[in-house]
Amino acid sequence: MSLRPAVPLLLILGLVAGCGAAQGSGADGVQSSKPKAAASGNIQGRWWTWAASEEESTNPVADTTGEFCDRNQPDDVWFLAGTFGGTVKRTCRVPAERPVVFPLVNQICTEQQCKGFMVTATGKATLDGKAVTPERMEDDNVTVTHGAGNPVSGEEGTTTSYACGLWARLPPLKPGRHKLIIRGSSGSFRTGVDYTLIVQPDQQA
Repeated sequence: MSLRPAVPLLLILGLVAGCGAAQGSGADGVQSSKPKAAASGNIQGRWWTWAASEEESTNPVADTTGEFCDRNQPDDVWFLAGTFGGTVKRTCRVPAERPVVFPLVNQICTEQQCKGFMVTATGKATLDGKAVTPERMEDDNVTVTHGAGNPVSGEEGTTTSYACGLWARLPPLKPGRHKLIIRGSSGSFRTGVDYTLIVQPDQQA
């Protein structure tokens, strides 16, 4: 997922509205219905608030098994996390009716740092062996709300900063088991997750 913020707490994260349609996923595990598109800043801000809303011991980004992937999920989308560096394997139960959004690699920092980060940002994702086309989201001004003890900023508060990264957006997945492989990097930073997604109709997440 993500680099930890490269700047002080004043320049860190935020949560706000909707999520969008998959771009060229071509995966058999994806249902035909498409979620409505949304601005990238909205997606990045919401995701960063989600990532910063949980303390470190139960935070989805710090999670090594997937047991905490359901923490603080919004009603209209299902966020997946990367890592603070390195690769992990996670098993996550996902409601069938939710679109899925996740970063391949991302950062929240200053506008200039985002520009440098995106120069070397690269990544790929596959769903059930089929490539998912990533989106570049650059220099979005986002507002982020973070909870106490979170591993992103370490403190409660609401801040405004810039967010950037490579992202993927998938329509709701068909019921069953799916394998999602995520890899991303920028400069010397590397992140990756091997997800087993268990999609169940009418799941209570």
